[in-house]
Amino acid sequence: MQVSFVIPLFNNLALTRECVASLQATLPPNLAHEIILVDDGSTDGTRAWLETLAAPFRVVLNDGNLGYAAANNRAVALATGKFLALINNDLVLRTHWLDRMLAAHRSLGDCAGVIGNIQLDARTGAIDHTGIIINLAGKPVHDRALPSWWSRFRSDVRPVPAVTGACMLIERALWEQLGAFDEAYVNGGEDIDLCFRARAAGRVNAVALTSVVRHHISSSVGRKLHDEENSYRLACRWRREFIAAADLALHQWCRNYIEQALIEPRDTQPNLVWRAWLYANDLRRAPPPEAVAALKAALDQEFAHWAELFGPVTRS
Repeated sequence: MQVSFVIPLFNNLALTRECVASLQATLPPNLAHEIILVDDGSTDGTRAWLETLAAPFRVVLNDGNLGYAAANNRAVALATGKFLALINNDLVLRTHWLDRMLAAHRSLGDCAGVIGNIQLDARTGAIDHTGIIINLAGKPVHDRALPSWWSRFRSDVRPVPAVTGACMLIERALWEQLGAFDEAYVNGGEDIDLCFRARAAGRVNAVALTSVVRHHISSSVGRKLHDEENSYRLACRWRREFIAAADLALHQWCRNYIEQALIEPRDTQPNLVWRAWLYANDLRRAPPPEAVAALKAALDQEFAHWAELFGPVTRS
């Protein structure tokens, strides 16, 4: 078996059927595959529809709503493919999305980690995901900007700190090595955590820039209810790594500082402007310590906020 497709379901039957239809319409010819649908307690007719399916479909029925991480983990435990393609049921897949993700994985060789792709908002067509980066507040967010034309001309594979679990490709052997999704996260953060564990194992996560899908963003009810808890857990575990992975954010801080110097030079330091310019233009490898300190201060502020919400927090 080459690829096991894993799709967790919770209601939204119309979107599920659209997703499955687009999946079957875009698979490469003669691809050995299975499609594992794991239902997390749907009540909208999804289970009756699942009863109508035959091979290559496999169906897993959870007694209740276990959540995104547990649902995926249960399905992957049954998978037999060399590769796992984890897909949200609110995606609309487009031609060549899979083979281009597989090609990106091959191009990275033994260093390949978790592979993502470009995702468009299904309603507006706007870019919603070109990878997950660390922002100026020291937090992981979707990047919604494409690399420069020149960068895309040189390579259609973009290394990134993490990719969204809405559509990700990973070797099953690596998944097992990393230990699957951490089920302590509640419908958010488990994908970023998995990607950072891959980085810690020496792997390179990347986006296949020529693989494009459409996404009905956050269509699941209650998708954002646990964002603060998930962010807190991520930051406690990966605080140092967030700073180390914040290359784009540090570049942005430097560009902002240069712009500030142009507007009001008396409020800036000429030496820091020069160092910021060198780093922003990739002529200096190490970021200015002032930029790193600003990111650390932003995380300190978040930790203070979490201390108010959850009590004393663990520093790393």
